[in-house]
Amino acid sequence: MGKFLPFILSVLVFASCSTVRVIPENLSRLKENEISIPKSYEIEESSLEPYIRQKPNTNYLFGINPFLIIYNWSNGTGNNWDKFVKSIGQAPVIYDSTLTVRSRDNLENHLEYLGYYNSLVGFDSQTGSKKTKVTYTISPGKRFIIRDIKYLIKDTSIKSIILSDTSNSMFKKGSYLSEALLAKESERIASYMRELGYYDFSNGYIVFEADTSVSGGSADIRMRVENFLRSESVKDSKPHKKYTINSVSIIPDYNPTRGRRDLETRPDTVIVDSIKIIYSRGINFSPRVLSRINRILPGSLYKESTVNTTYGRMVSLRYFSGVNIQFDDTTPEEDIDDISKFGQVDCTIRLTPSKSQGYKLNLEVSSNSNNLFGISPAISYYHKNIFKGGEWLNLGVMGNFQSKINSPAKSNEVGVLAGISIPEFLFLPDKLFSSSLPRTDVNASYNFQSRPEFTRNLISLNFGYNWQMGDRLFYRFYPMQINIIKLFNLSDQFFLSLSDPFLKNAYRNHFDLGSGITVYYTTDPTPSPQKSYFYVRMVNDVAGNILSLFNQMMPTDSTGSRTIWRTAYAQYYRGDLTLGYTHRISPRTSFATRFNLGVGYAYGNSSTIPYEKLFYSGGANSMRGWQARSLGPGSAPFDTTFSIANQTGDIKLELNAEYRFPLFWKIEGALFTDVGNIWNLKYEPGKETALFKLNNFYKTLAFNWGTGLRLNLDFLILRLDLGMVAYDPRVGDWFGPKKWFEKDTYSLQFGVGYPF
Repeated sequence: MGKFLPFILSVLVFASCSTVRVIPENLSRLKENEISIPKSYEIEESSLEPYIRQKPNTNYLFGINPFLIIYNWSNGTGNNWDKFVKSIGQAPVIYDSTLTVRSRDNLENHLEYLGYYNSLVGFDSQTGSKKTKVTYTISPGKRFIIRDIKYLIKDTSIKSIILSDTSNSMFKKGSYLSEALLAKESERIASYMRELGYYDFSNGYIVFEADTSVSGGSADIRMRVENFLRSESVKDSKPHKKYTINSVSIIPDYNPTRGRRDLETRPDTVIVDSIKIIYSRGINFSPRVLSRINRILPGSLYKESTVNTTYGRMVSLRYFSGVNIQFDDTTPEEDIDDISKFGQVDCTIRLTPSKSQGYKLNLEVSSNSNNLFGISPAISYYHKNIFKGGEWLNLGVMGNFQSKINSPAKSNEVGVLAGISIPEFLFLPDKLFSSSLPRTDVNASYNFQSRPEFTRNLISLNFGYNWQMGDRLFYRFYPMQINIIKLFNLSDQFFLSLSDPFLKNAYRNHFDLGSGITVYYTTDPTPSPQKSYFYVRMVNDVAGNILSLFNQMMPTDSTGSRTIWRTAYAQYYRGDLTLGYTHRISPRTSFATRFNLGVGYAYGNSSTIPYEKLFYSGGANSMRGWQARSLGPGSAPFDTTFSIANQTGDIKLELNAEYRFPLFWKIEGALFTDVGNIWNLKYEPGKETALFKLNNFYKTLAFNWGTGLRLNLDFLILRLDLGMVAYDPRVGDWFGPKKWFEKDTYSLQFGVGYPF
């Protein structure tokens, strides 16, 4: 408890700082909004909060907002200090009584929309010590139970269709009447009709009338379906008709700045399966691929789901920056009023190409108080349409170079990779993926690592698929993953220093044949979410199980392991779970958190998972108070057999939190803290403190905090973070201000993009 006392005292002192010092007299800070609703009503307070016009400052840990406290350190002089604390801090929300009145009106209107008629909302504000608490007292109004429902549909051609679907209605006899319910039902019916071929049917044709004058607090509902929109008159009436697709045209090189003028330049037209592919500037995309991706076919009945699917598949190519699907009513004049004949629409799909190729550059630089310097550059070239069929080509080169100042010790790593992604699921029919566009990926890479203790070569080849379900759930399945690991120039002194046989096994040649699957879910799949979002990613790798079926046919090495080409094959499971949540406070202010748990376990033919599959901590995107691979495992002493830090483990646990805020121009600031470490699952002689134990692992968690600057260029974010060690499990003590900037107490990290 003693080592946590400074932290607890710091929190208490921080909490005691004023949050209202800068507020003028006769004004107050909005401290809290409270909504009071009788428990007998099925209304969640949280559902009403968005209708309150003024929100208090957000509270974080222990109900404290440290950024509000920092803002109150300002002195009102407008000098550099004043500007600095105001840029980092958060201004207090000044209570505005006029917004409270508007909030009351909003709440009453929303309650009526929910079906609580003539509701009353009262409010009471209490102010003390320049802090105001507003309590909204909700008295929900009368609700009406639907007693009877009548359908008035003059158009006999659709009457039976709508009446046959009433079992799926959003409301029934005995339901409570509400405008919200009626709005949902009208949109449901309209979508249902469009799915059945009624191309131009909208909720504007549906009118609800409610009679609440009947006795017993009931209401009778009449639903009218007209042949004219609510914005039209009877003279605009026309019969509702089903529509078929007359023709489909795809323009893969549409330029919205030129519009239809592009088609005046002698376009080329290719017809594939009755689909017209119109090119105005030469064939830039395979017509057969476009025809396969399209789901809207000439002669077929119009279906809203088919249109949405085609749109999603075109967008999934990520080659077209714009996808526009337009329908034009081409029903002959003489057939418009003839309900026995289907209407006709022509479909035109306009696709605007984006830049097909480019380069990506990534750079991470770090330095710490132990004179360890590291740089990790990476450059890649991509082409999103390499063979004019939406194939993605990726070529990349990466490096990782670490060295100690005034020391010959260094570690060099260089890798090259190549990958191709094809917009189809090879070996399976495309019709199985009618609602999404799957891809087949083939990747190959070579990695060379040179350390004072050994030289390592890794050749990788994997083949797999990725696809999505809906717009939030993504899968990546690799049925074949091959890694061939060869070690050369292994130092005899280093190998003999590894007294534990499990650790020695990690530094041997390995043949790795397995499979992997990644599942990713996000509440916002856009590249740069503008609202709060949550995501979860689970990566699973399994190796060696298929090879183990042929153990009796394989020779063994001196350790008893079965071998292929004189190399032991690896057998293990490795899982990596990441949970992330980013709370968007304002367009440029957010609070981001991440939880990461990784576990690797070797069995069967292996006593430990291969070296490159082990977990490590520290670096620009991890525990930022430490250099990469310099933390853990557990509280074990630093392994001096390595000239350059190379601490690894079987388990990784990490929790990160970061507050991001604007400073000036395109410069952003950040305050962060990281908690975590790595551990071993199997016992190593002399490294008992590296072992993961469920009952006391928390005692060996490392803590760091820090601050950072970011240059946000929209398309690129350059990041500089200073991480300070707060608690080092090796030392077993907290680091106060007197130890800041001493040896092994800080690390400077440079990176591209946010850390999570």
